[in-house]
Amino acid sequence: MAPASPNPARPPGQAKSILILNGPNLNMLGTRQPEIYGRETLQEIMTAAARRATELGLATDARQSNHEGDLVTWIQQARSEHDGIIINPAGYTTTSVAILDALLLAEKPVIEVHLSNIHRREAFRHHSYVSKAATGVICGLGSHGYILAVEAMGRLLKQ
Repeated sequence: MAPASPNPARPPGQAKSILILNGPNLNMLGTRQPEIYGRETLQEIMTAAARRATELGLATDARQSNHEGDLVTWIQQARSEHDGIIINPAGYTTTSVAILDALLLAEKPVIEVHLSNIHRREAFRHHSYVSKAATGVICGLGSHGYILAVEAMGRLLKQ
């Protein structure tokens, strides 16, 4: 994957921007299988990630959709609007060639995040299309995985 190019639309001095995408059913965090996904809501997790990004001098734009097409459109827009992408594709991890293609087209660093360790779960969860476009993958560390992803993206964007 090509290194991230500067965002031509960014005014001088503006923080680098990370798009954080969350796939289907993540809007139900906090109530959905808390023994697997934890008790924090998606809003709480995104607030913590944004706070850490601000500490690192980064801006975030966090979004969630249950619709594959929304995620693909946002990834396409990231090509000109953001410097990196953090994505938890959730149920689309194992099925979406469209998301893979959009991530490759974006030509940005990508970090894939999963709250649970997908490799300790059902066999169908072990394969990820998104991983083929990802610079790195973080899984199994719960909501802290997003903080680690923001920190890792900060390092990638400084290179």
